Amino acid sequence: MQLTVDDIKKNGWLIFEAIAGSRSYGLDTAGSDTDIRGVFVLPKALFYSLEYTPQVSNETNDIVYFELGRFIELLAKSNPNILELLGIDERFVLQRHAVMDRIDVQAVLSRQCEQTFANYAYTQIRKAHGLEKKILNPMDGERRSVLDFCYVYIDGKTVPVKDFLFLKGWKQEDLGLTSVPHLRDGFNLYHSADHVYQGIVRKEESNEVCVSNIPAGESPVALLSFNRDGYSVHCKKLNEYQEWLLKRNEGRYANTLQHGRKYDAKNMMHVFRLLLMAKEIAEERKINVLRPDREFLLSVKSGEFEYEELIAKAEGLKARLAGLYQRSGLPDMPDRDGLNKLLVELREYFYHGQLI
Repeated sequence: MQLTVDDIKKNGWLIFEAIAGSRSYGLDTAGSDTDIRGVFVLPKALFYSLEYTPQVSNETNDIVYFELGRFIELLAKSNPNILELLGIDERFVLQRHAVMDRIDVQAVLSRQCEQTFANYAYTQIRKAHGLEKKILNPMDGERRSVLDFCYVYIDGKTVPVKDFLFLKGWKQEDLGLTSVPHLRDGFNLYHSADHVYQGIVRKEESNEVCVSNIPAGESPVALLSFNRDGYSVHCKKLNEYQEWLLKRNEGRYANTLQHGRKYDAKNMMHVFRLLLMAKEIAEERKINVLRPDREFLLSVKSGEFEYEELIAKAEGLKARLAGLYQRSGLPDMPDRDGLNKLLVELREYFYHGQLI
Protein backbone atom coordinates (compact mmCIF):
# COMPACT_ATOMS: atom_id res chain seq x y z
CA MET A 1 0.00 0.00 0.00
CA GLN A 2 1.52 3.29 -1.13
CA LEU A 3 0.32 6.00 1.23
CA THR A 4 0.04 9.58 0.01
CA VAL A 5 -0.10 12.96 1.69
CA ASP A 6 -3.83 13.06 0.92
CA ASP A 7 -4.34 9.67 2.59
CA ILE A 8 -2.76 10.98 5.78
CA LYS A 9 -4.95 14.08 5.86
CA LYS A 10 -8.29 12.63 4.85
CA ASN A 11 -8.04 9.77 7.35
CA GLY A 12 -7.30 12.10 10.26
CA TRP A 13 -3.90 10.61 11.04
CA LEU A 14 -2.08 13.96 11.04
CA ILE A 15 -1.19 15.24 14.52
CA PHE A 16 1.12 18.12 13.56
CA GLU A 17 1.56 20.30 10.49
CA ALA A 18 3.52 23.51 10.03
CA ILE A 19 5.08 25.80 7.46
CA ALA A 20 8.80 25.07 7.62
CA GLY A 21 11.92 26.11 5.74
CA SER A 22 12.73 29.69 4.80
CA ARG A 23 9.33 31.07 5.80
CA SER A 24 9.57 29.69 9.33
CA TYR A 25 13.13 31.09 9.59
CA GLY A 26 11.88 34.53 8.51
CA LEU A 27 14.34 34.32 5.61
CA ASP A 28 11.91 33.97 2.72
CA THR A 29 12.22 36.29 -0.24
CA ALA A 30 10.30 36.70 -3.48
CA GLY A 31 10.09 33.33 -5.15
CA SER A 32 10.68 31.28 -2.00
CA ASP A 33 8.90 27.94 -1.91
CA THR A 34 6.47 27.01 0.85
CA ASP A 35 7.64 23.86 2.62
CA ILE A 36 5.22 21.92 4.80
CA ARG A 37 6.34 19.42 7.43
CA GLY A 38 4.23 17.28 9.70
CA VAL A 39 3.86 14.26 11.97
CA PHE A 40 1.26 11.50 11.63
CA VAL A 41 0.32 8.30 13.44
CA LEU A 42 -0.39 5.16 11.46
CA PRO A 43 -3.51 3.24 12.47
CA LYS A 44 -2.80 0.04 14.40
CA ALA A 45 -3.52 -2.21 11.41
CA LEU A 46 -0.83 -0.53 9.29
CA PHE A 47 1.63 -0.07 12.14
CA TYR A 48 1.61 -3.77 13.04
CA SER A 49 1.55 -4.97 9.43
CA LEU A 50 4.19 -5.25 6.73
CA GLU A 51 2.92 -1.91 5.41
CA TYR A 52 4.70 0.31 7.95
CA THR A 53 5.41 3.66 6.29
CA PRO A 54 7.98 5.88 8.06
CA GLN A 55 7.63 8.92 5.81
CA VAL A 56 5.32 10.30 3.14
CA SER A 57 5.90 13.17 0.72
CA ASN A 58 4.37 14.73 -2.36
CA GLU A 59 6.06 14.57 -5.74
CA THR A 60 8.09 17.75 -5.25
CA ASN A 61 8.99 17.06 -1.59
CA ASP A 62 7.44 20.39 -0.63
CA ILE A 63 5.24 18.44 1.78
CA VAL A 64 6.81 15.79 4.01
CA TYR A 65 5.10 13.98 6.87
CA PHE A 66 6.96 11.74 9.35
CA GLU A 67 5.32 8.83 11.15
CA LEU A 68 5.47 9.29 14.92
CA GLY A 69 7.99 6.45 15.41
CA ARG A 70 10.29 7.88 12.75
CA PHE A 71 9.87 11.37 14.20
CA ILE A 72 10.92 10.24 17.70
CA GLU A 73 13.79 8.20 16.25
CA LEU A 74 15.18 11.27 14.45
CA LEU A 75 14.75 13.38 17.59
CA ALA A 76 16.90 10.84 19.44
CA LYS A 77 19.56 11.35 16.77
CA SER A 78 19.40 15.16 17.12
CA ASN A 79 18.45 15.60 13.49
CA PRO A 80 18.40 19.40 12.94
CA ASN A 81 15.49 19.36 10.49
CA ILE A 82 13.36 17.41 12.98
CA LEU A 83 14.41 19.39 16.06
CA GLU A 84 13.32 22.56 14.26
CA LEU A 85 9.73 21.32 14.24
CA LEU A 86 9.69 21.64 18.04
CA GLY A 87 10.71 25.29 17.86
CA ILE A 88 8.56 26.67 15.03
CA ASP A 89 6.80 29.91 15.90
CA GLU A 90 3.07 29.43 16.50
CA ARG A 91 2.16 31.68 13.59
CA PHE A 92 3.47 28.98 11.24
CA VAL A 93 1.75 26.04 12.93
CA LEU A 94 -1.22 24.86 10.87
CA GLN A 95 -2.33 21.98 13.10
CA ARG A 96 -1.19 20.64 16.47
CA HIS A 97 -2.72 17.82 18.48
CA ALA A 98 -2.48 18.25 22.25
CA VAL A 99 -0.27 15.17 22.60
CA MET A 100 2.50 16.96 20.72
CA ASP A 101 2.85 19.15 23.81
CA ARG A 102 4.03 16.06 25.71
CA ILE A 103 7.25 16.07 23.69
CA ASP A 104 9.53 18.22 25.87
CA VAL A 105 12.23 19.97 23.88
CA GLN A 106 14.48 19.92 26.95
CA ALA A 107 14.47 16.12 26.82
CA VAL A 108 15.93 16.06 23.34
CA LEU A 109 18.59 18.77 23.52
CA SER A 110 22.06 17.41 24.16
CA ARG A 111 25.74 17.85 23.34
CA GLN A 112 25.06 15.66 20.32
CA CYS A 113 23.60 18.79 18.66
CA GLU A 114 27.10 20.21 18.31
CA GLN A 115 28.02 17.50 15.81
CA THR A 116 24.72 17.13 13.97
CA PHE A 117 24.25 20.84 13.34
CA ALA A 118 27.91 21.29 12.36
CA ASN A 119 27.76 18.28 10.03
CA TYR A 120 24.66 19.67 8.33
CA ALA A 121 26.38 23.05 8.02
CA TYR A 122 29.42 21.59 6.31
CA THR A 123 27.19 19.62 3.96
CA GLN A 124 25.86 23.01 2.85
CA ILE A 125 29.44 24.22 2.29
CA ARG A 126 30.12 21.26 0.00
CA LYS A 127 26.94 22.03 -1.94
CA ALA A 128 27.91 25.69 -2.28
CA HIS A 129 31.41 24.78 -3.43
CA GLY A 130 29.99 22.20 -5.84
CA LEU A 131 28.02 24.95 -7.55
CA GLU A 132 31.15 27.09 -7.66
CA LYS A 133 32.98 24.37 -9.57
CA LYS A 134 30.11 23.95 -12.02
CA ILE A 135 29.94 27.69 -12.68
CA LEU A 136 33.68 28.16 -13.07
CA ASN A 137 34.11 25.00 -15.13
CA PRO A 138 30.97 24.65 -17.23
CA MET A 139 30.84 21.70 -19.59
CA ASP A 140 29.67 22.06 -23.14
CA GLY A 141 27.27 19.17 -22.69
CA GLU A 142 28.99 17.07 -25.36
CA ARG A 143 30.22 13.60 -24.53
CA ARG A 144 33.78 13.10 -25.71
CA SER A 145 34.50 9.85 -27.50
CA VAL A 146 36.86 7.04 -26.59
CA LEU A 147 39.19 8.29 -29.34
CA ASP A 148 39.65 11.54 -27.40
CA PHE A 149 41.28 9.49 -24.64
CA CYS A 150 43.59 7.42 -26.84
CA TYR A 151 47.25 8.32 -27.31
CA VAL A 152 49.97 6.95 -29.54
CA TYR A 153 53.56 6.50 -28.41
CA ILE A 154 55.94 6.75 -31.35
CA ASP A 155 59.47 7.99 -31.85
CA GLY A 156 59.79 8.73 -28.12
CA LYS A 157 56.71 11.02 -28.07
CA THR A 158 53.08 10.69 -27.03
CA VAL A 159 50.49 12.29 -29.29
CA PRO A 160 46.68 12.14 -29.33
CA VAL A 161 45.51 9.43 -31.68
CA LYS A 162 43.41 11.92 -33.66
CA ASP A 163 46.52 14.02 -34.33
CA PHE A 164 48.41 10.87 -35.29
CA LEU A 165 45.70 9.88 -37.77
CA PHE A 166 45.64 13.37 -39.28
CA LEU A 167 49.40 13.40 -39.78
CA LYS A 168 49.32 9.95 -41.37
CA GLY A 169 46.22 10.58 -43.43
CA TRP A 170 44.67 7.40 -42.04
CA LYS A 171 41.16 6.55 -40.88
CA GLN A 172 40.59 4.92 -37.52
CA GLU A 173 38.55 2.22 -39.28
CA ASP A 174 41.75 1.04 -41.01
CA LEU A 175 43.53 0.37 -37.73
CA GLY A 176 43.64 -2.73 -35.59
CA LEU A 177 44.57 -3.32 -31.95
CA THR A 178 45.94 -6.22 -29.97
CA SER A 179 46.45 -6.18 -26.22
CA VAL A 180 49.96 -5.91 -24.85
CA PRO A 181 50.48 -8.42 -22.02
CA HIS A 182 51.18 -6.88 -18.59
CA LEU A 183 50.58 -3.35 -19.88
CA ARG A 184 47.27 -2.03 -18.58
CA ASP A 185 45.18 -0.55 -21.39
CA GLY A 186 48.18 -0.72 -23.72
CA PHE A 187 47.74 -2.00 -27.28
CA ASN A 188 49.85 -2.67 -30.32
CA LEU A 189 48.53 -0.59 -33.22
CA TYR A 190 48.36 -1.96 -36.77
CA HIS A 191 47.37 -0.34 -40.06
CA SER A 192 45.85 -1.73 -43.23
CA ALA A 193 44.22 0.15 -46.09
CA ASP A 194 42.23 -2.96 -47.03
CA HIS A 195 39.65 -2.60 -44.23
CA VAL A 196 40.59 -5.95 -42.70
CA TYR A 197 40.71 -4.65 -39.12
CA GLN A 198 37.94 -3.69 -36.70
CA GLY A 199 39.16 -0.14 -36.11
CA ILE A 200 40.03 1.38 -32.75
CA VAL A 201 36.30 1.68 -31.99
CA ARG A 202 33.44 0.07 -33.87
CA LYS A 203 31.19 3.14 -33.56
CA GLU A 204 31.71 6.76 -32.57
CA GLU A 205 29.50 6.30 -29.47
CA SER A 206 31.38 3.18 -28.31
CA ASN A 207 32.50 3.10 -24.68
CA GLU A 208 35.40 0.73 -25.31
CA VAL A 209 38.23 0.14 -27.75
CA CYS A 210 38.05 -3.09 -29.75
CA VAL A 211 40.72 -5.59 -30.68
CA SER A 212 41.22 -7.22 -34.07
CA ASN A 213 42.51 -10.52 -35.35
CA ILE A 214 45.92 -9.66 -36.77
CA PRO A 215 47.47 -11.97 -39.39
CA ALA A 216 50.73 -13.62 -38.40
CA GLY A 217 53.80 -11.71 -39.39
CA GLU A 218 52.25 -8.23 -39.26
CA SER A 219 54.28 -5.59 -37.45
CA PRO A 220 52.73 -2.87 -35.27
CA VAL A 221 53.16 0.72 -36.41
CA ALA A 222 52.98 2.16 -32.90
CA LEU A 223 51.91 1.59 -29.31
CA LEU A 224 48.46 2.92 -28.29
CA SER A 225 47.31 3.73 -24.76
CA PHE A 226 43.66 4.16 -23.76
CA ASN A 227 43.17 6.46 -20.74
CA ARG A 228 40.25 4.44 -19.45
CA ASP A 229 40.14 6.18 -16.04
CA GLY A 230 40.09 9.59 -17.67
CA TYR A 231 37.23 8.56 -19.94
CA SER A 232 35.24 7.18 -16.99
CA VAL A 233 35.73 10.37 -14.97
CA HIS A 234 34.65 12.46 -17.96
CA CYS A 235 31.44 10.43 -18.40
CA LYS A 236 30.65 10.63 -14.69
CA LYS A 237 31.20 14.40 -14.53
CA LEU A 238 29.18 14.95 -17.66
CA ASN A 239 26.27 12.95 -16.26
CA GLU A 240 26.45 14.88 -12.97
CA TYR A 241 26.58 18.18 -14.83
CA GLN A 242 23.62 17.31 -17.03
CA GLU A 243 21.63 16.20 -13.97
CA TRP A 244 22.53 19.47 -12.23
CA LEU A 245 21.37 21.47 -15.25
CA LEU A 246 18.11 19.55 -15.23
CA LYS A 247 17.41 20.01 -11.52
CA ARG A 248 18.99 23.37 -10.69
CA ASN A 249 16.78 26.11 -9.30
CA GLU A 250 16.92 28.76 -12.01
CA GLY A 251 16.12 31.56 -9.59
CA ARG A 252 18.98 30.63 -7.28
CA TYR A 253 21.33 30.13 -10.22
CA ALA A 254 20.43 33.54 -11.66
CA ASN A 255 20.98 35.12 -8.25
CA THR A 256 24.39 33.48 -8.00
CA LEU A 257 25.40 34.84 -11.39
CA GLN A 258 24.06 38.26 -10.47
CA HIS A 259 26.03 38.68 -7.26
CA GLY A 260 29.07 37.22 -9.01
CA ARG A 261 30.54 35.35 -6.05
CA LYS A 262 30.57 32.00 -7.89
CA TYR A 263 29.04 30.05 -5.00
CA ASP A 264 25.48 29.22 -3.98
CA ALA A 265 24.79 31.99 -1.49
CA LYS A 266 21.64 30.30 -0.17
CA ASN A 267 23.66 27.27 0.87
CA MET A 268 26.15 29.52 2.62
CA MET A 269 23.32 31.31 4.43
CA HIS A 270 22.18 27.97 5.84
CA VAL A 271 25.74 27.23 6.99
CA PHE A 272 25.54 30.16 9.38
CA ARG A 273 21.91 29.55 10.33
CA LEU A 274 22.81 26.03 11.45
CA LEU A 275 25.99 27.02 13.29
CA LEU A 276 24.24 29.91 15.06
CA MET A 277 21.34 27.67 16.05
CA ALA A 278 23.85 25.20 17.50
CA LYS A 279 25.45 28.06 19.46
CA GLU A 280 22.05 29.12 20.85
CA ILE A 281 21.20 25.56 21.91
CA ALA A 282 24.40 25.45 23.98
CA GLU A 283 23.93 28.93 25.47
CA GLU A 284 20.15 29.22 25.82
CA ARG A 285 18.91 25.62 25.74
CA LYS A 286 16.32 26.51 23.14
CA ILE A 287 15.78 26.19 19.41
CA ASN A 288 15.39 29.58 17.74
CA VAL A 289 13.81 28.74 14.39
CA LEU A 290 12.59 32.27 13.62
CA ARG A 291 15.96 33.90 13.21
CA PRO A 292 16.92 36.96 15.31
CA ASP A 293 19.89 37.51 12.96
CA ARG A 294 17.77 37.81 9.84
CA GLU A 295 19.63 40.81 8.39
CA PHE A 296 23.03 39.15 8.62
CA LEU A 297 21.77 35.90 7.10
CA LEU A 298 20.07 37.71 4.23
CA SER A 299 23.27 39.64 3.58
CA VAL A 300 25.04 36.28 3.17
CA LYS A 301 22.27 35.12 0.86
CA SER A 302 22.63 38.26 -1.26
CA GLY A 303 26.34 37.57 -1.81
CA GLU A 304 27.84 40.44 0.18
CA PHE A 305 30.83 38.35 1.31
CA GLU A 306 33.71 36.64 -0.44
CA TYR A 307 33.66 32.84 -0.26
CA GLU A 308 36.97 32.67 1.64
CA GLU A 309 35.72 35.22 4.17
CA LEU A 310 32.62 33.15 4.87
CA ILE A 311 34.65 29.97 5.27
CA ALA A 312 36.90 31.68 7.81
CA LYS A 313 33.87 32.96 9.73
CA ALA A 314 32.25 29.52 9.70
CA GLU A 315 35.41 27.78 10.89
CA GLY A 316 35.78 30.31 13.72
CA LEU A 317 32.19 29.81 14.81
CA LYS A 318 32.50 26.04 14.67
CA ALA A 319 35.67 26.15 16.77
CA ARG A 320 33.78 28.04 19.50
CA LEU A 321 31.08 25.39 19.72
CA ALA A 322 33.28 22.82 21.46
CA GLY A 323 33.88 25.06 24.46
CA LEU A 324 30.27 26.22 24.61
CA TYR A 325 28.96 22.66 24.67
CA GLN A 326 31.49 21.56 27.30
CA ARG A 327 30.19 24.31 29.59
CA SER A 328 26.53 23.93 28.63
CA GLY A 329 25.54 21.33 31.21
CA LEU A 330 23.62 19.49 28.49
CA PRO A 331 23.60 15.67 28.61
CA ASP A 332 25.84 13.86 26.18
CA MET A 333 22.87 12.30 24.38
CA PRO A 334 19.08 12.66 24.41
CA ASP A 335 17.21 10.52 26.92
CA ARG A 336 16.55 7.64 24.56
CA ASP A 337 14.82 5.49 27.18
CA GLY A 338 12.54 8.38 28.08
CA LEU A 339 11.72 9.02 24.44
CA ASN A 340 10.99 5.35 23.87
CA LYS A 341 8.63 5.31 26.86
CA LEU A 342 6.94 8.45 25.57
CA LEU A 343 6.48 6.90 22.13
CA VAL A 344 4.74 3.88 23.65
CA GLU A 345 2.49 6.14 25.72
CA LEU A 346 1.47 8.23 22.72
CA ARG A 347 0.70 5.16 20.61
CA GLU A 348 -1.39 3.71 23.41
CA TYR A 349 -3.31 6.94 23.56
CA PHE A 350 -4.10 6.93 19.86
CA TYR A 351 -4.93 3.23 19.72
CA HIS A 352 -6.83 2.91 22.98
CA GLY A 353 -7.80 6.45 23.94
CA GLN A 354 -5.76 6.54 27.13
CA LEU A 355 -2.29 7.34 28.29
CA ILE A 356 -0.38 4.77 30.33
